[in-house]
Amino acid sequence: MTEALNLILSYRKHLEMKLDPMRYEHSLSVSFTCVNLAMRYGCDLEKAELAGLLHDCGKRYSDDIILKKCKKHGIAFTEEEEAVPAVLHANYGAWLAEHKYGITDPEILSAILYHTTGKPKMGMLEKIVYIADYIEPRRFKASNLPEVRKLAFKDLDETMYQILKGTLTYLKKRGGKMDPVTVEAFEYYAWLHRERKTDI
Repeated sequence: MTEALNLILSYRKHLEMKLDPMRYEHSLSVSFTCVNLAMRYGCDLEKAELAGLLHDCGKRYSDDIILKKCKKHGIAFTEEEEAVPAVLHANYGAWLAEHKYGITDPEILSAILYHTTGKPKMGMLEKIVYIADYIEPRRFKASNLPEVRKLAFKDLDETMYQILKGTLTYLKKRGGKMDPVTVEAFEYYAWLHRERKTDI
């Protein structure tokens, strides 16, 4: 436990130097929210804290610089992701987590990689990080946050559906581009939502 704590503290110090103050506070808040959700659902607490803490480690630069860094390091991304560069910090972040922070656990790396887009059939840690990023206490813009925060501690899959639905609705209203993986994630959790309603 002491070794794990020392690792967390060293990552915090490094992130505090690298991220702007609000991004650092957000990262701490997400990591604590991840731990709370992990306690609720029986997920590994250390993995949850690490994934939450490092989920935005790649968000140190502007979108265009992150794109250049992805190309420089041979980090895989799709044409659709290049068209929606705001999601690329997750790709860069997963690479940084592995190559700069020494994270080798595939669950943690995948949780960082998919924390912006989501994907169909997410694992528990992936869902926890995605949801924690949306509901952490520093967030305030989404109108449905109080309801989603309560729901997060009752049903992860239904929470994924509600967040993805709200995200796509918001992007449509703004005329923003949608990453196809996010659309696929929504379609999967919408299907799951309907199936579960049918079973009641």
